[in-house]
Amino acid sequence: MTKLKITVGNVDELADRTRGRLEAIESGADPEGLDEVQPELRFESYSELFDLLSAQRIELLEAIATHDPASIRAAAELVGRDYKTVHQQLSELAELGVIEWTDTEPGGAKKPQFPYDGLEIDLDLVDDERPDPATA
Repeated sequence: MTKLKITVGNVDELADRTRGRLEAIESGADPEGLDEVQPELRFESYSELFDLLSAQRIELLEAIATHDPASIRAAAELVGRDYKTVHQQLSELAELGVIEWTDTEPGGAKKPQFPYDGLEIDLDLVDDERPDPATA
């Protein structure tokens, strides 16, 4: 397993980099560092990042990674929150690819799974492409 890298920046830049890697693979070339590909989730703003990584969601991710709950309800019990809130938070995390759902059996409860070793948050505090708030 590997860590999920979380960054803030231009989403188009990530798409361009991914597109370039795919083209290199299709042409048979070995793109530099291909073995070291790390899953990445990129947000366009710090606000979006902090909405995802609230203290409650981090606590929920930690509980799932540590205790491997069998269902959404079990995850809610682990963090002492109501089912509806935890279901909504897990659905948002699943939509972003931070967690995955594992069906225990047809018609059974959805089991949340954290498929990474951890999260790696990479924030470039100095970005030449971002306008300086003092001069904007």
